[in-house]
Amino acid sequence: MNRYETVARSLREAQPHGLMAVLRGALSEDYAAVSAELFLADYGLKVLCHVPDPPGECAGEYSVFNSVVGRVFGAQETFVEDSFGSEAVTVHLPVSARGDRLGVLTVELKAADYSAGVLAELGQVASLLGHEILVAERDTDVYRTLRRRDRLTLAAEVQWDLLPGRGFECPEYSIGAQLEPAYSIRGDNFDWSAAPDRLTLGITNGMGEGIDASLLTSLAVNALRNARRSGIPLADQVALADKAVYAHYRGERYLDVLLLGFDLATGEVQAVDAGSPLLYRLRGDRVEQLPFEAQLPMGMAEDTVYTAERFRVEPGDRLVFVSDGVFDAKGPSEEETFGSRALSLAILATRLVPSASVPQEVLRHLAEYRGEHESVDDALVVCLDWRGRSEPE
Repeated sequence: MNRYETVARSLREAQPHGLMAVLRGALSEDYAAVSAELFLADYGLKVLCHVPDPPGECAGEYSVFNSVVGRVFGAQETFVEDSFGSEAVTVHLPVSARGDRLGVLTVELKAADYSAGVLAELGQVASLLGHEILVAERDTDVYRTLRRRDRLTLAAEVQWDLLPGRGFECPEYSIGAQLEPAYSIRGDNFDWSAAPDRLTLGITNGMGEGIDASLLTSLAVNALRNARRSGIPLADQVALADKAVYAHYRGERYLDVLLLGFDLATGEVQAVDAGSPLLYRLRGDRVEQLPFEAQLPMGMAEDTVYTAERFRVEPGDRLVFVSDGVFDAKGPSEEETFGSRALSLAILATRLVPSASVPQEVLRHLAEYRGEHESVDDALVVCLDWRGRSEPE
């Protein structure tokens, strides 16, 4: 058994709350590592929190925007600090799981023990650590607690537990998503499901505030998942979820929904637009909003019939989904909204950054546009970069 496999086995056998203690010991024994530290991104994607040993409160934090570990987190590329003449080499490695960025692993090695082969193996260790953290979160609160700079409202707690992650990547596409304000979310939500030949992606916006909004959204998202897992067509999924919401609230509460199904082989997309989330497409240097036929919000009326529209995505297309808290936001002048012109310019400005960074960039532009105006609604941004499926050779 080689040393990477030894470290991997140690991680898989570790207690969920003790991953870093086990990893430090394994890296010290098998790679002669001087130290190993883990930094996890907070819910707002503003800082990277140092994971202490033993587990406890955040042992320090670094900015995502202007620190070494922050740059590694943003670029998702390994960075090696090798000071000339130094006896030590510090390696910073992105920790992620299938495109969901979690944090950064920093390992210090003696210069004599460093090589390209070691660097490659440490990259594998960081990837495995990302998967083990996600598995461990089923059984411990250690990592979720560390990622909080502020106390989450109960509504936000419900919403975060609904989310599939903040990113996903596969050969055909990549996804990045973010919700703000991260610690007091109301009713906005995103969800996706990857299948061998299909991607289903949904954006929802429940009416109301606080726990009432989050409970409404929770019912709707789980109803959509239940319908999706039954294998029925896209429009029928929305109709079935609509019945579940209407049966409970009798039309007094409802949701805006945009649900899409992507065919990975052809790029054909089915879309059901039942409310306010908007979709923008960046193709080349042109940004345009894709209009859909508006249908009744989900849960507003009894026995609503929904129909799916079709369009096609091409390799290189970037799709950006935004909630009304983004496109309806007003600046200091209050004469126009962010969605009038500034949103398209913000999307265009992201054309050179990866999908995982797009939501953060759009939200940064939104914050600058609002100025001193405080947000009065959730701001949700989801980015999908479409590569498509290559023809078999």
